[in-house]
Amino acid sequence: MSASIKPVVKTDTCQLSHVGYAVSGRLIVRLKDGTQKTITAGDSYTIPPEHDAWVDGNERFVGIEVMSAEEYTKL
Repeated sequence: MSASIKPVVKTDTCQLSHVGYAVSGRLIVRLKDGTQKTITAGDSYTIPPEHDAWVDGNERFVGIEVMSAEEYTKL
């Protein structure tokens, strides 16, 4: 989100919820209240609206989204 999605959505934080499964890589998510969590390969995840996120390390983060992914195809 920090570098790649902000210019597309034109907000400081993502306004969508996400539910998915991490296939590879590591994603760090910072919530509106400052809570931070790391999602790694093999994790299922739920991310509430108003978050920021970025890939940790050199490996690409790949997640299978089962909620909210269709919103990005509209942009």
